[in-house]
Amino acid sequence: MVRRPTRKRKSTVQQQNKRYSRTKSRIKNRLLRWPHWRKTVIGLAVLFLAYVVFLDVVIRVSFEGKRWALPAHVYARPLELYPGVRLSPSQFNQELERLGYRYAYRPTEPGTFARQDDRFYLITRSFQFWDSKEPSRQLDIHFADGRLESLRDASLDKELTLARMDPPRIGGIYPAHHEDRILVQLKDTPPLLGQALIVVEDRNFYSHIGLDPRAIARALWVNLTGSGGLQGGSTLTQQLVKNFFLSNARSLWRKANEAIMALLLEWHYDKNEILEAYFNEVYLGQDGNRAIHGFGLASRFYFDKPIERLTLPEVAVMVAMIRGPGYYHPYRHPGRLLERRNLVLDLMAQQGVIRQSQALSAKQSALGVIQDRTTSANSYPAFMDLVRRQLKEDYREKDLTSEGLRIFTTLDPSVQVTVEETVKQQVKALDRQRGLNDQLQSAVVITSTTNGEVLAMLGDRKPGYAGFNRVLDAQRPVGSLLKPAIYLTAIEKARQYNLLSLIDDAAITLKAQGGVTWSPKNYDGQSHGEVPLYRALVNSYNLATVRLGMKLGFEAIEDTLHRLGINKSIPPYPSMLLGAIELTPLEIAQMYQTLASGGFRTPLRAIREVMTADGKPLQRYPIHIEQTVDGKSIAVLTSAMQEIMRSGTGKGVRQFFPEDVELAGKTGTTDELRDSWFAGFGSDYLGIVWLGTDDNQPIHLTGGSGALVVWSDMMRRLQTQSLLPSAAEGVEVLPIDPESLLVAGYSCSGKVNLAFVKGTAPEYYAPCAGGGKR
Repeated sequence: MVRRPTRKRKSTVQQQNKRYSRTKSRIKNRLLRWPHWRKTVIGLAVLFLAYVVFLDVVIRVSFEGKRWALPAHVYARPLELYPGVRLSPSQFNQELERLGYRYAYRPTEPGTFARQDDRFYLITRSFQFWDSKEPSRQLDIHFADGRLESLRDASLDKELTLARMDPPRIGGIYPAHHEDRILVQLKDTPPLLGQALIVVEDRNFYSHIGLDPRAIARALWVNLTGSGGLQGGSTLTQQLVKNFFLSNARSLWRKANEAIMALLLEWHYDKNEILEAYFNEVYLGQDGNRAIHGFGLASRFYFDKPIERLTLPEVAVMVAMIRGPGYYHPYRHPGRLLERRNLVLDLMAQQGVIRQSQALSAKQSALGVIQDRTTSANSYPAFMDLVRRQLKEDYREKDLTSEGLRIFTTLDPSVQVTVEETVKQQVKALDRQRGLNDQLQSAVVITSTTNGEVLAMLGDRKPGYAGFNRVLDAQRPVGSLLKPAIYLTAIEKARQYNLLSLIDDAAITLKAQGGVTWSPKNYDGQSHGEVPLYRALVNSYNLATVRLGMKLGFEAIEDTLHRLGINKSIPPYPSMLLGAIELTPLEIAQMYQTLASGGFRTPLRAIREVMTADGKPLQRYPIHIEQTVDGKSIAVLTSAMQEIMRSGTGKGVRQFFPEDVELAGKTGTTDELRDSWFAGFGSDYLGIVWLGTDDNQPIHLTGGSGALVVWSDMMRRLQTQSLLPSAAEGVEVLPIDPESLLVAGYSCSGKVNLAFVKGTAPEYYAPCAGGGKR
């Protein structure tokens, strides 16, 4: 008999299909016969499960990844102490106050000091710098005659050659929500802090699963009866979820999310992980627009000490503020905070965390918070603006606002304070004199002549104003500030020009395209005939300068400006020779920096070093120096710029400095007295000052009657050092008789000291010196 397997398989498949259809039909009929609410419940359950899965993903992604965006912390320069450094006792005292050091009769902990006249005893704070860690030291410092005379490590009874103070923090670069924190690990915190937190906020923390039904019921009862109390209904886990993931909006939806996420958080992570996250997330107040988050930063902010050194009363203050940092604000409502702190101490004693005697002793102490905070976040907005712009050349915005970088800058707070005080007083006085109704504005930048570091910056007449930064963004005509570049171009041609070369200061009219003519004038309206080159610069003669510039050519002058550090293209028209180009004060500072440093162009910098959040060096900003102008030519030009300060447009400086202090500089005034400029330097500081109005109205101030006054007073307060005699090889400085333009002698009056490249100076003595070949 022949078997037919194919037909049998077909029959079996047909039967299976029929059975499947009947089963499917029965299930469908049963579902259709279910009540509508059952379908709804199943649908909602599926949606709820999906939402829980979504929340679970949100929690794990956020909690296991980078939990917080850490702002970059920005520091000023550290004060370096060594025997012989120019520093007075009052200046050092101000530095200690700026750093938040506290006076103590007998200093026993870092950040405290004692003073007896010109002697200081202090315990410094340890600090991790980019190159090494500076340990905490017990320093014995003695000052004499405005200098540090001796420096000893008292604990080792040893003389020191150098010690670095911890640098003052001057600001931060924050994410959009302006949160700031210092991350801490649970193992590095005082055990009492966690114990106090749990006693006050969540006594069943280590036993609940994220929600505490008993605490919720107790809080509900308190709310209904109005009996008061310290305990709330939310667990620490719920508080963390609310602060970390949710908003403060009061709604059932938010509370439901909070409960679900708290359960999920407890499911995935152990209690100590949750507690550590809470330590770093809890909100504890404001510093301007900076939000203080976490016990680590709050400990520094309120008590000026690391978290591991908090005392029992200070621990109680921290925990007391959690319930309402604004309501229990230590500065605005110290009474409220004191009462709640004592309540926290009582609870700790009741729960056996501390002894009753410890609570009583702690309640006798004051709050202990720092009363006089020297600076708030971003106290120097103009300088911080420069820092941020320079950082953006190497870092993404996200890195600056989330990676916790530590940025060490060049700002010298003592110089900055001097600039602010001077501008505040002098600009107000000049404003009143000219009847400008508080419209007079100012921009100032101070740099170190030796290394191009920006030491101070002010972008507005009001210190701390964070608006338009005139140092970086105010493009203004510079007037006669450009003239030194023109005269330098001539001096570099030593075979053709020296400081005694004669230039015609006669009227001149130049034609431009379209038949337009330009006839410049001197400030005094006079022409002075043939004058020596140095006198044309000293008195800022416009006619002589234009004639000289036309002979030299625009291309040669543009090349000089570029070598001095001006990166813009220079328009090739005659009015450029009198400063009819617009530059910012910082660009002018770059140009004069090259002059002040002897012809070495050094890009101005505001940043020294950058470190990661964990203290590893990330990027250095070394000094880049390039000699772009011959030192002999700079020495010759500088001698003429010194004469500007002795007898020329800058002679007003003599109201502030004695005759033997040699300074160099140049005034700048623009058409209709709209801008008043001064740029000048000693051997240590270069300063640029601009005065004007934002609407470009006349201020009726020349460079000499306005900006020079501010500059001179500022440099007097900074005690800028006199320029040293030229040491450039191949240069000689000679006294010159201004009448005969020959070498002067002791009997000659009115002589001027000018520098010459050897071989280009006069060969004969003046008649007042007896004549004859020298």
